[in-house]
Amino acid sequence: MSSITPPSTQPSRWSLYLDLIRWNRPAGWLLLLWPSLSALWAAAGGWPGWHLLTVFVLGTILMRSAGCCVNDVADRDFDRHVKRTAQRPVTSGAVSVKEALALGAALALLAFGLVLTTNAVTIAWSFAALAVTLIYPYAKRYVSMPQAVLGVAFSFGIPMAFAAVSGGHGFSLSAVLGAVPPLAWALLIGNLFWVLAYDTEYAMVDRDDDLKIGMKTSAITLGRFDVVAITAFYLLYLLIWTVLLIDRLHPWVWGATLLVAVAQVVWHHRLIRDRTREGCFRAFRLNHWLGFTVFAGVVLGLI
Repeated sequence: MSSITPPSTQPSRWSLYLDLIRWNRPAGWLLLLWPSLSALWAAAGGWPGWHLLTVFVLGTILMRSAGCCVNDVADRDFDRHVKRTAQRPVTSGAVSVKEALALGAALALLAFGLVLTTNAVTIAWSFAALAVTLIYPYAKRYVSMPQAVLGVAFSFGIPMAFAAVSGGHGFSLSAVLGAVPPLAWALLIGNLFWVLAYDTEYAMVDRDDDLKIGMKTSAITLGRFDVVAITAFYLLYLLIWTVLLIDRLHPWVWGATLLVAVAQVVWHHRLIRDRTREGCFRAFRLNHWLGFTVFAGVVLGLI
């Protein structure tokens, strides 16, 4: 009787790379995309044009994917002790550190190629954005609220959007700084509170594991005040963006936007108040709808 060799169940390199960059979990790059596009519309006072829209959409996807590669390499020794991340490609050894870094570098170079089609000041600010992206994975070892560092990284598309719309040229310090108005930095601060909210929800999922391995997160730092703090972060985000943009947007449109946004904040509070892994993870994954709501409010409010 002849034996039949069972088909291989080993995933292909392609599928491993897609898993590494979280291709099947688009919520991550959507969290980056919506504030960047909101800023793009606000900076342009309306439709920014197909060129900048393409640059920021594709650039966001590429840089988030590159960030995943760097993050998984940096956290590989920690992730093996966390239930949710133990089987990630780098952590499990299915993808080597060199492969992951090479893929991340290739994706970052593609994103940089897109930035090269904009202007000099946007190119200059892209280096600052890259630096923050590389710093974040290591902040979790030393900073009690590393989500704040992530907040800067995930909000850097805002000043870059203003720089891209400004059409500024030259690499002088005055040209680079002058291309980004105070409004952009204020919007970044407001968006930082949103990142603090949703990434603390994310950190609550792994809090037990993180305590065991000594990882620093906002969920651990905030302790029993985590749910209250998250709700406050959401409301501060909406309040700051309202104060900054209300004079630019149709008040009725923005008012309706706030009603929908606040309703989502209430829903998030219900999901996380019992601090269950399932509820907190679901709340995190739903955050891109809040970002989309604000983006839609900015777009429609500028018409």
